[in-house]
Amino acid sequence: MLFLLLLPSHVFAQPAKPSQSFNEFLKSFEQVATQAGIHKSTYQRATKNLSIDRSIPNLVRSQPEFTTPIWTYMAKRVSKSRITRGRIAMSKNSKLFEQIKLKYGVDPAILGAIWGMETDYGAVLGHKNLIKPIIPSLATLLYQHRIRHKQDAQEFIAALRLVQDYGWSSDRLVGSWAGAIGHTQIIASALIKHRSDGDNDGEINPHTSLADALATSAKYLLFMGYKPNTDWGFEVELPKNFNYTLASRTNMKPISFFTLRGIIRVGGRKFSNLNEPVFLYIPAGKNGPKFLMTQNYLVLKSYNFSDSYALSVAHLTDRLKGSSAFIASWPTKTKFPNLEQRIIIQKKLKQLGYYKGDIDGRLGPISSQAYQSFQLKNNIVADGFITLQSYDLLKN
Repeated sequence: MLFLLLLPSHVFAQPAKPSQSFNEFLKSFEQVATQAGIHKSTYQRATKNLSIDRSIPNLVRSQPEFTTPIWTYMAKRVSKSRITRGRIAMSKNSKLFEQIKLKYGVDPAILGAIWGMETDYGAVLGHKNLIKPIIPSLATLLYQHRIRHKQDAQEFIAALRLVQDYGWSSDRLVGSWAGAIGHTQIIASALIKHRSDGDNDGEINPHTSLADALATSAKYLLFMGYKPNTDWGFEVELPKNFNYTLASRTNMKPISFFTLRGIIRVGGRKFSNLNEPVFLYIPAGKNGPKFLMTQNYLVLKSYNFSDSYALSVAHLTDRLKGSSAFIASWPTKTKFPNLEQRIIIQKKLKQLGYYKGDIDGRLGPISSQAYQSFQLKNNIVADGFITLQSYDLLKN
């Protein structure tokens, strides 16, 4: 099933023309789908009478992972009630979680946290406004030609393969507006590759079977590089006058590298393995919590590219095990630039030669690293934390 992902990138880089209607786009994309192995009959049945989902553009623009401060995002998603419900849900399914752990080696609490983050332990799966047929949603995303259009094309074709090769009906193939399926919201392409019959009933459906969802997600995490018996990371304290440019996820170093430079775990805790490769992550600048992150954190980012999401899953994992909240406080009074200002920040950083990413207003690791270079050049504490003050500095 990997041939879909190995097709030349230009196959998936055919944008919808500005003057092209949705139906015209669907007709034109048929050739791309057939080149990827989808039968004409399958494509035509699946796209017959499809209408555009008018809610999609606003949902793309308003994704909370990219539009709210990380502490606001986390407070809502790692709430006391979600922690309590998660412990109850995992206790009710303790035998299943233990079986998954024995077979795959994946920490049950990480799977429980993903389950809680994605569908509130399955509670939203019956919500028709949130969970609906994904082929119309994916077709709409593809027609909109957002930055992720290549991935949208892959997922649209993967959804069609689930219909064609695995017996799913278009009505049965339901999920989120972004095309994620089941209890743990796994994308269609990953479902095809990592599908697992967790309850051994001869059928794989992560929407109706929690066992199938957990087993499939466990296989997916392992494929993405998850290391069993390894923490996602550690909250740490930095010494005064620390060199913040060492906060780079592109070059992981052993924990000992950072302890030699004065970094310690919060609360007097000790590191169990000083040789573990980590990177320093400072999500809210010099005044917020700081972390040393392992490979497993990057695996969570592979599940969902947002750092807000990944850190929420990581923290919920610990809370489900009984750990306390982070020790350091978030700088909640910080003011942030709006979308227009974020775009200007990226443009200014690009003009100054620091930024090499897309001008999209999404302030991720690439934007942060670029701003950190600007700070360093201008004798500002180089924590890479972009705020409204950053906009004022760059504008002037």
